Formats: sequence, structure tokens, C-alpha cells
Amino acid sequence: DVHTPYSGMLPGHIAGHYTYDGAHIDLRRLAIFANARLFHSVAKGIDREQKQVLLDGRPPVPYDVLSINIGSRPQSNSIKGVDEHTLPVKPIDNFLQGWNDITARVLQSKQQFTLTIVGTGAGGVEMSLATQYRLQHLLREHGREDIKLTVRLIGANAVILKTHNQRVQDIFMRVLAERKIELVTNQPVIEVTANSVICSEQAYQTDATIWVTHAGAQQWINDSGLATDSSGFIQVNDCLQSIDDEDIFAAGDIAAVVNHPREKSGVFAVRQGPPLAENLRRRLHGLDPEPFKPQKQFLGLISTGNQYAVASRGSWALKGAWLWKLKDWIDRRFMHNFSELPEMEQEENTQLDIRVADKDAIEELSTIAMRCGG
Repeated sequence: DVHTPYSGMLPGHIAGHYTYDGAHIDLRRLAIFANARLFHSVAKGIDREQKQVLLDGRPPVPYDVLSINIGSRPQSNSIKGVDEHTLPVKPIDNFLQGWNDITARVLQSKQQFTLTIVGTGAGGVEMSLATQYRLQHLLREHGREDIKLTVRLIGANAVILKTHNQRVQDIFMRVLAERKIELVTNQPVIEVTANSVICSEQAYQTDATIWVTHAGAQQWINDSGLATDSSGFIQVNDCLQSIDDEDIFAAGDIAAVVNHPREKSGVFAVRQGPPLAENLRRRLHGLDPEPFKPQKQFLGLISTGNQYAVASRGSWALKGAWLWKLKDWIDRRFMHNFSELPEMEQEENTQLDIRVADKDAIEELSTIAMRCGG
């Protein structure tokens, strides 16, 4: 995606609190600023012998040092019908297009609409609350309050927010009940059809299904021959360097730090950025990369659809509208780094004075001048 979304602001964007531009980074503008070359293509493999990245629809791109930062996508575990009948939350750009289709279908429905979200981690819980908040607002805005909207949240675990503490879980159990979101726990999904989600104990009618299960890796990573963990994520050492290829690095969701296993979280991905950049430079200069030890805990700020949030860290929890304002400030400050770029020193323009009499030559030179920035 040339306009790449910031996942931390996705629930707020879905709920209607952020614009599309406010939640996206313009990679083309950023690449120009950084004097980097941007290829708008899909990576489909690595030729490690030739040291090339294989792309879809264009020639391979050579590398000396490679950094893989492709994130993750919800894991389907080869469940029948998931690829055909669900909208995965990642890739996010595809999800946003699908979400626009769902909102249109809701407004065009006659009497009722049931939206099902599969996955009871933080992403699924936030998504259920954000989608309900936005759809209820749209129905009121368009005078369609006659439509009965049902939002259902389904998970295979016995509890929601399994990686968070009991207090956080209790808070969100109350919030889900207050918002009348139908909760189904301890029921793994075994099949999805166009109008139903079939679980281990019961089938549930649905008009649309959003897939927000735990993170999985893209298949081409396994095909590359790089060492991976049991989930297909690239195994890296403390320097974020592949354990079996010194010229390949990885960070974020796609990386599994062997000595410091952590859950998949944007917080860990962002913190890996500076040491990754430093070690890429060191490798290019022939220096040994430096080890990096990630934090063990982090402050999680989980939104509730409206402008309210719950803080989770270790064994404690806080809640309040002020926490949403804190999250909003953190997210906007992060995005500010990529939207408000400092002025770069411009090279002195070199002017060329050419006198020609040929009209065609003048037009050709004018075209060349425009391509060169005047």
C-alpha cells in the first residue's frame, strides 16, 4: 500500500474518529524525503543465492542487506470457507475497502443486519465495539433506526482478552454486556459460509463476517528457506538478524526473537525500529550488529468504540475518557513524525541556456525540463 495504514488508529478510524489521511502514512512522500526508491509491488519470494527479492509483475530487486518488515495477517488455520466468506482485518487497505461495502449493505438492508467478528483478543474486542459504534451512528444519521443491528463476537478461548489481566477482562465483559454485543466464547469456528459461522457446538446466522484471529505469517516466508518458528515467523537473534542468514533482518510481527519471545503487538514493533536501523547501518559498514533486549511488559490502551479507553499493564487496569485522550495524543504524535517532514537542503539548481530555432526541439526540451523539475 502506498498509503500505508497505522494499525493503532484503525479502530478509531472505523469508529469515525479519524479521517483516512489522518490514519495513513504517505509512503511516496516519505520515500522522496528520505531519498529512497519505492517499488509499488507485491513481494512473493527471496532468491537468497542471487540475493534478490522476487516481485509480482516486475523484475527482481537485488539487495546487499535485506530487512523484512511485512507484518502479519489473521490466521485461518485452513478453516473451510474463511478465504471466500470473511473479511480479514489485514491487509488493512483491503479491509477498509471491504468495510465500506459492509456499511453500504447495512444502510440498504430492509429489517435487520447481523455482523459477526471472529477473534476475542484485543483486536477483535476493539473491532466489535468500533464497528457497532459507527454503524449505529450511520443508521441514526440516515434515518434508518428501523433496522435491527446485531453485532456478535465469537472466540475459541474460554475468556476474552486472554493475554490481559482479570481486571481488564472484567471491564470489557461489562462493556460488551452494556452495549448488547452478543458474546460467544469457548467455541472454535470450524466452517464459514456466505450466511453462517459454524462453530463446534452451534451455527450462527450472519450477514457479514470479519476475521480478527491471532497473527499468522505469509506463506512465501516459509518457501524462502529461512529458519522460522512453528507459526512461520522468521527466527531472529538479539540483533534482529536471521539466525541462518547474516544479510537478512526482520522486525515487527513477522519476526520471532528467539531469546525474547513476545506477543504480536505494535508497541514491540515500533520499539524495534531504532535498533533495526542502527544494525542495518552497521552491517552495511562491515561492523558487528549490536544486541537489543525488548521490554517485557507494555502499556496497552484498548478503546471501547466511543472516546473512552482502558489501560492494561501487568496486573493493573485503569479506565476513563482521559485515557482515550492520552491514546489519541500518542497516536497523533507518532503520525506527526511521518506527515510533518522537516525541510531538506535543496541542491543548487543548474541552469542550462540553449538557443534553438527548431519548434519541435523546443517542445522536446520543454518536456525534458518539466520531467527534471523545471
